[in-house]
Amino acid sequence: MKTKASKNVNRTPEAESALKELFVDELKDIYWAEKHLATALPKIIKGATSEELKNTISTHLEETKGQITRLESVFESIGEKAAAKKCLAMEGLLKEATELLSDTDKGTEVRDVAIISAAQKVEHYEMASYGTLRTLAGTLGFSEAQSLLDETLAEEKNADSLLTQVAENYVNEAAAAEVE
Repeated sequence: MKTKASKNVNRTPEAESALKELFVDELKDIYWAEKHLATALPKIIKGATSEELKNTISTHLEETKGQITRLESVFESIGEKAAAKKCLAMEGLLKEATELLSDTDKGTEVRDVAIISAAQKVEHYEMASYGTLRTLAGTLGFSEAQSLLDETLAEEKNADSLLTQVAENYVNEAAAAEVE
């Protein structure tokens, strides 16, 4: 059965090669992003006040390390060597997270709100990236890569959901009650 995307499309080897090249380029981009996120998260955890937030981000740090390994498996599954290409989007998001930490007072719930904001921006970028990569893997017939990317996409969505829960269950209200 043909998928909706492949219906009425005559693929040329050149087009498929260009699409694979884009796919690999995007993999390199998210690989760099995940590796740099893994080095930035410990500083963010250290800056958090709420134990629940610290635990949520710590758990995601461990997931991120697993996602790096999973990306290496994706590269391998398509016959490519794992390589990183600087991700300007993640670089900017991490710079913004650092600025939010320096612009908020240590030990405050307002800082935790800022951390959640920065972390959710990262999660949304990752969800967009992994969603696109998963779809491209399917289009290119890379079923193993598609499955691996889908697993990571589910983890990113879960991390985003957990951050929302931390914000809604305590941090936002506690920040609103803080006195300057």
